[in-house]
Amino acid sequence: MSHAQIWKAIDALARREGVSASGLARRAGLDATSFNPSKRLGPGQPPRPRWPSTESLMRVLQSSGLSLGEFAALADDADHHHHAHGRKGNQDRVFE
Repeated sequence: MSHAQIWKAIDALARREGVSASGLARRAGLDATSFNPSKRLGPGQPPRPRWPSTESLMRVLQSSGLSLGEFAALADDADHHHHAHGRKGNQDRVFE
């Protein structure tokens, strides 16, 4: 699973749950800024990818009732949907 796929899956899960990425983080007991797009890439040239911690990911999955396998499928679906439809939103360009 790539950096982009994980973040797309988090965003897709938030949409599915009817909340923002910040709302998803808060609901899991995390800092509201944990999943902000500005935290997904670190300093450097090119920017260094920042990955969510396994603890953060597990807390989100527990609060959403999603298994790790279901999350992986969501990441795969998000990636296939992106390629199948040729979507290139601002967020996609930043993380590819």
